[in-house]
Amino acid sequence: MLAVTRPLCRRLGLHRALGVSHGRYYSTYKDDPRWPGWQLVVGIEVHAQIKSRLKLFSHTWTSAPGLAPNTRVSLYDAAFPGTLPLLNPKCVELALRTSIALNADVHSRSTFDRKHYFYADLPAGYQITQRYSPIATGGYLKLPERNILVGIEQLQLEQDTGKSTFDPRHRISNIDLNRAGTGLMEIVSKPDMRSPEEAGEYVRTLQALLRSVGSSDGNMENGSLRCDVNVSVNRPGAPPGTRCEIKNLNSVKFTMVAITTEADRHISLLENGQHVLQETRGFNEESGLTFTLRNKEDAPDYRYMPDPNLPPLIIPSEYVSNLRASMPELPEQTRARLQAQGLSQRDTDVLMAVDSGREVGYDGEHGEGAVAYFDALSTGRDPKVVVNWMTHELLGQLAARKETFKDNCVTVEQMGDLVDMIQIGKMTGTSGKTLLRHMLEHRSTETPSQLAQQLSLVAFGAADEAEAFLAGLCKEAIEALPEEAAKVRDGHMKVVNTLVGRVMRSSRGRADAKHVRERMIEMLGVE
Repeated sequence: MLAVTRPLCRRLGLHRALGVSHGRYYSTYKDDPRWPGWQLVVGIEVHAQIKSRLKLFSHTWTSAPGLAPNTRVSLYDAAFPGTLPLLNPKCVELALRTSIALNADVHSRSTFDRKHYFYADLPAGYQITQRYSPIATGGYLKLPERNILVGIEQLQLEQDTGKSTFDPRHRISNIDLNRAGTGLMEIVSKPDMRSPEEAGEYVRTLQALLRSVGSSDGNMENGSLRCDVNVSVNRPGAPPGTRCEIKNLNSVKFTMVAITTEADRHISLLENGQHVLQETRGFNEESGLTFTLRNKEDAPDYRYMPDPNLPPLIIPSEYVSNLRASMPELPEQTRARLQAQGLSQRDTDVLMAVDSGREVGYDGEHGEGAVAYFDALSTGRDPKVVVNWMTHELLGQLAARKETFKDNCVTVEQMGDLVDMIQIGKMTGTSGKTLLRHMLEHRSTETPSQLAQQLSLVAFGAADEAEAFLAGLCKEAIEALPEEAAKVRDGHMKVVNTLVGRVMRSSRGRADAKHVRERMIEMLGVE
């Protein structure tokens, strides 16, 4: 019997099957109850729009949602004869930052190729890309929930095409070249994913990473990030089967549904004695099914050739070193730092999930995210108290108002003042929630201390001059709820909470619940 050791696995090319690669652990082949006796293999090509004001090879501004068609088009974008490409250095910088974040090997020399195909939304008849000599290769992306790695094949620069739409009423197709020439990063994963759930986490994790380095906003709904998914199935121990590519998936949910549907289709064909044809397929969002677009083209079909108008891209090692030294905190580092501060995994996940949706400005300028808000708010305060008020109260009330964190109008200073008032007993937690709701409904530059005075939300204390007023509220509650008061006198102490609740409502949450309970028991003569 042949002993299957790790060195032998590498020699036989089986290191992926055992999840071993240079000391890192990838997803292993495993049984899936949805497809008994079959194994799923998934690889993803992500096309992420680079967050630069200018397009990849022209001085035209990039398009934005809602713009009139063909209003962001230069002569070069429209492929007028005699126009030449001029590489945008900002796109190169952001692609390099992404490569570093993905632990990829940046190449000192890369080149541009022409990929030929003929569609109406590609006026030049070719797309400039970097198939054979990309800007970076190798690397990996760690999936935090499953604690596995997905290998990265390569990252390349390429230009986007235009957009064609069909008008069924007039039976004509319209071409919009606003997106033509927009800079893209094509990030090609290795076929390391083994389930739709792993693929979904890969896309979400990559989105967060792109946003953290400021290279793309990763907005799938607006087309800033699109996925082409390669799916195949095979029997355990057999080589990977014939793969099919599903094009232009624009949400994590649809990506997972498309993979599931395609796996079912492959297995159904194979179990009925048929063959899976290698082809490019689309995805119908309404039916949840894939459909044939065209036979899968191979590299010769695209007639790749070096672009004669673009010289090789030479990247000095010093430039890469400077970028590496100036890299922002990456999501994995942020997660570790937050948990080191005492935050639970759940609270960390909430902050990271909210933060991954923050807006990132052009050229990598960040908007304020939830993690940055938390960092500023927790300075000098208990992080656990701060995250509780952020996740349960601030985010909770924003969700109730059907708003997102970017709609938050409460500044760090205001939120800090509110938390401080509660911590020193100047305001109760109940009053704090009421005040926070007021601040979200009525935008104001006033401090919570000022607003609490105006709204009579300052707490009563045990030694406060309002002790007599508080006693009056307790007496009023006893008179209004005589049956509950009698039960307390008979020893049913749980009922006292009903009386305390009435006092809290009457005081609008200003009273301290513990002190009210003690005062109520004293007035009822219960020992």
